[in-house]
Amino acid sequence: MEPRLSRYIWTHTRKDQLWILVIVALSMIPYFLSFDLPKQIVNGPIQGDGFDSPEATQAFLAISFNLPYFGTINVFDGFHLGREGMLLALSLVFLLLVVVNGLFKFYINTFKGRLGERLLRRIRFELVDRVLRFPPSHFKRVKPAEIATMIKDEVEPLGGFTGDAFVSPALLGGQALTALVFILLQSFWLGLIASLIVAVQAVIIPRMRKRLLVLGRERQLTARELSGRVSEIVDGIGAIRGHDTSNYERADIAARLGRIFKIRYDLYQWKFLVKFINNFLAQVTPFLFYAIGGYFALQGRLDIGQLVAVIGAYKDLPGPLKELIDWDQARQDVQVKYAQVVEQFSIDPLLDPKVQAVAAGAIESLSGPLAAVNVTVVDDGGSTVLDHVSLQVQPGEKVALTGGGEVLAEAFGRLVWPASGKVVIGGQDILEIPESVTGRRIAYASSDVYVFQGSLGDNILYGLKHAPLTEVNYEGEGASHRKWEVTEARLAGNPHLDVNSDWVDYGSAGASGPDDLLVQIRPVLDAVLLTNDVMALAVRSTIDANRHAAFAAGIVEMRSALRQRLEKEKLSDLVVFFEPGTYNIEATIGENMLFGTITDQAMWANALENHPFFKTILQRVGLRDTFYAMGIEIAENVVELFRDLPPDHPFFQQLTFMTAEEIPVYEAILQKVRSRGKAEVSEDDQIKIIRLCFDYIEPRHRFGLLTEEVMAKVVATRREFDEGLPADLAGMIEHYRPNRYIASGSIIDNVLFGRIGHKHADGSEKIRAIVRDLFEAGGLYNEVLAFGFDYNVGAGGKRLTAAQRQKLDLARALIRACDFYIFNQPLLALDQRVQEQVVRNVFSMLDRAGRDPAIVWVLANPSLMDLFDRVAQFENGRLIHDTGADAAVDDGRDYKEMAS
Repeated sequence: MEPRLSRYIWTHTRKDQLWILVIVALSMIPYFLSFDLPKQIVNGPIQGDGFDSPEATQAFLAISFNLPYFGTINVFDGFHLGREGMLLALSLVFLLLVVVNGLFKFYINTFKGRLGERLLRRIRFELVDRVLRFPPSHFKRVKPAEIATMIKDEVEPLGGFTGDAFVSPALLGGQALTALVFILLQSFWLGLIASLIVAVQAVIIPRMRKRLLVLGRERQLTARELSGRVSEIVDGIGAIRGHDTSNYERADIAARLGRIFKIRYDLYQWKFLVKFINNFLAQVTPFLFYAIGGYFALQGRLDIGQLVAVIGAYKDLPGPLKELIDWDQARQDVQVKYAQVVEQFSIDPLLDPKVQAVAAGAIESLSGPLAAVNVTVVDDGGSTVLDHVSLQVQPGEKVALTGGGEVLAEAFGRLVWPASGKVVIGGQDILEIPESVTGRRIAYASSDVYVFQGSLGDNILYGLKHAPLTEVNYEGEGASHRKWEVTEARLAGNPHLDVNSDWVDYGSAGASGPDDLLVQIRPVLDAVLLTNDVMALAVRSTIDANRHAAFAAGIVEMRSALRQRLEKEKLSDLVVFFEPGTYNIEATIGENMLFGTITDQAMWANALENHPFFKTILQRVGLRDTFYAMGIEIAENVVELFRDLPPDHPFFQQLTFMTAEEIPVYEAILQKVRSRGKAEVSEDDQIKIIRLCFDYIEPRHRFGLLTEEVMAKVVATRREFDEGLPADLAGMIEHYRPNRYIASGSIIDNVLFGRIGHKHADGSEKIRAIVRDLFEAGGLYNEVLAFGFDYNVGAGGKRLTAAQRQKLDLARALIRACDFYIFNQPLLALDQRVQEQVVRNVFSMLDRAGRDPAIVWVLANPSLMDLFDRVAQFENGRLIHDTGADAAVDDGRDYKEMAS
């Protein structure tokens, strides 16, 4: 990278800088005129200079030139105005100059801002581009948070300075010089005084600010280190809590914050000392002007108009001068920041940009063998982890690596670079082959998985997104914005690839387009045992029934098929269905009463406490006193059973109507009830007690409170909630209808249209299996699976289990058709039995798909060796045995070096 910021800025913004400098030069003309005009107004119309009589006039806007040999040439005689007319005319010209100067500033500042943002965009992209080309070993030495902080925060000032790099000294220096020249033209001595003060400021202030630069550099480094340390705490929170080191981490952070505080406090002290001296010098000059200039005016050596003009000109001198000094400090500051960033990102060796060039076309299959030729790999500590290993994998060959072949697998996958020797494909060094070839024809998966934040589907298809394959047809405002964005991207040195294009390489997955992509993905998900996980996520999701009307109708039709299937298998009691005229014993009292679900919980809680409709209904059907008595029983049972348990006890997860924090509240209410009776219990406390009933399920909680009479009353109130619900509460409840999709319910809730009975311990597993079969029979399986792809996996995929993340990574590698698959113990989070099943599934799936790729699998399970053509055994970084080699290799001997 270019080591000097000013040269970097000039290289990438030369044309724009020259243009804005021309504008700055033009802006000096009206700026100078605005200094001279107050003198003309004071001396002319106000003091009467040139107006000898009341009827006297002067020419306004007269244009004439004095030329040698030709004399005076009058172009325009102007308008002859009296004293008052001239005052108004000159004042209007002054106002016009103010507007013109303001417009110049507006254009210059806007242009500077755009220029700065464009260069900031360029440098940020360049830094990220370099991160993508870092050697693998460098990622082990840097903290991601520190790199992110540098790209996001530390280069931010560079954008603001870019527009000022050449324009500000020209503009501010021009304004200060214009004001200084004007003062000298009015009075040599006052101009000399101003020049001396300016010289003192220009010499002293920058020298004092060098200390500020040192402190600023220290602040930046300590803040970056703090960011990295906080990132470590977030990533290592499990280890911190497991080893009881949270207070040690607090002490460390407090020490770092103390260091930052000390630096910033010193910075503030020095900063305001510099400001004090700078402001003092700036205020001394007006004092001298008033004293000396006033003396000259009294002596008649300076007229009042000149004195007013000089003071007005000097009023505009400290501003540009101060900003010029600030610019110099900013220049030094951003140069330090830029130098630090350059130092951090100047890593050698970087990948050649040609290796990562975009390639949208089809990539030819690799016909040659994948081979390690005398490869040695050294870790960051200098230890040899792979010692002069030579191994060749022919196309279509299945090779198992045991006893420590992980490093060789990483070398095959380009995750480590050899210290000596090389990995070749068909005789060509793998590090010189474009990623468009290796990234599409070689797949790599390991147990060290990273899942990107986003949807499950985006992560599964991530390995197919190599290049934009379609053009997006933008219309109207979108088309103009895209055209503008392409231009700005080109000017900022960014690629103008359209992220909104379709990037998925369907052909690599064996599909013709998005319509049949899921058909090709399904066998891969089945092979890695991820299908059930995706289905579980899918059936718990909610959908937009209006957008997916056909699917919702299919789900509603499936309800009758589910009943028939349960009757056929004599499992009718597995699900208790919702019936309009009966009580569902497996659902809550509230759900039975409303015969629907609550769409707005906050609105429901508020209405239950404050809306008269609920109080009236419960009182009319005779349930208020019943619910109050039931609520007292529920509260007494819960308080007695759970009061001595810690708040994080797992039993509280089974408690639907009361949290651990509410137990003391209800304990206090029960004390009041026992001592005073219901009559003295407040309305709010009564509502709290009654609310407990709405989440009560008899088969689940088993307090013996639900009688036939109570159930009949609850069912009787349904019509009240169905037909008599006030308009202001209408959107709060979605009523159950046998022939309608429940928009607020999940897919599985809509299929069941009921609740799973508590009599069956494995009821959930049986239902999921039956529902999956119904999806298959109804042709909805793939559509439901697609909804699972919309599941947000969270930051780093942390909403998935470790096993799910590893299965996802393996699926991501298997989806695209490759010539070589490198599997580096990809399933360590699974038990041995499941690992064996997945490995056999993968081989079987590849056979059924008609693929015959080479597979290199680092195995931890020796029972799987029968699947492979060869087994290569490692020990302490050396290849000690290869069943497919001409001869076994002992500790002191390597294979004969392979010829490419």
